[in-house]
Amino acid sequence: MKIGASTLAGIEDSLENTLEFIENLGIEYAELVHQYPCENIDTELLESFNLKYSVHSPFMDVNIAALQDKSRLNSLKQIKDSIDLANRIDAEAVVVHPGLASFLAKKYYLDKVYDFSNESIKELGEYGKDLGVLTTIENMPTFDAMIYHNIEDLHELLTSLDMSMTLDIGHAMHAGYSPDAMYFDSIKHIHIHDNFGDDDSHLALGEGSIDLNHIVNTLESKNYDGIYIIEVNDYDSIKKSYEYIKNNF
Repeated sequence: MKIGASTLAGIEDSLENTLEFIENLGIEYAELVHQYPCENIDTELLESFNLKYSVHSPFMDVNIAALQDKSRLNSLKQIKDSIDLANRIDAEAVVVHPGLASFLAKKYYLDKVYDFSNESIKELGEYGKDLGVLTTIENMPTFDAMIYHNIEDLHELLTSLDMSMTLDIGHAMHAGYSPDAMYFDSIKHIHIHDNFGDDDSHLALGEGSIDLNHIVNTLESKNYDGIYIIEVNDYDSIKKSYEYIKNNF
């Protein structure tokens, strides 16, 4: 198994300290959350660690499904910057959120929101392919403004575009998917964390009710060869999650 951890756990600390913590645990990969407070990442800093990387493109203040052209185009530019970063550091994958539907957009123009999201996803996929970067789209939890919590719909779109999915296991649980329903051929990257199904709480592995063993064993039986990124809230949860993986898989 390829195991990584998201720098989200160190959002209130420096990137250097977070990467040092991940490396010192013996984890091989780090997923760089490429947004404030880490909009500008020093590649020389990254090279000072014995880590391999993936990149999570911005999702705060970003919406590739925005109805307003200037908002959407600026969001696309920010995510292309993440793809450029991934190209420079030879990252394994870039993770992209599919966009949001604000209150009025959801009420009156939801079909158009999905149209813009699909167009943006296609554009980002082509941009990534031109640079040799695996650009993946992540399934969302069922919060009001979020789209593509229906994984079947996301899989169908990505298959039609010859693109790949980041399966977020916690998001899938929040959206009501059973462990048996969480495998799709388009999955090339994984976010793994735990919850009780009622919130996207990003708990340490084993601290919620998700049948992680069943899900991971299914993925492994299907020859999944991507990274499992531990995406939790703090350093202690990374450590607990890594121990859970070593003890269970």
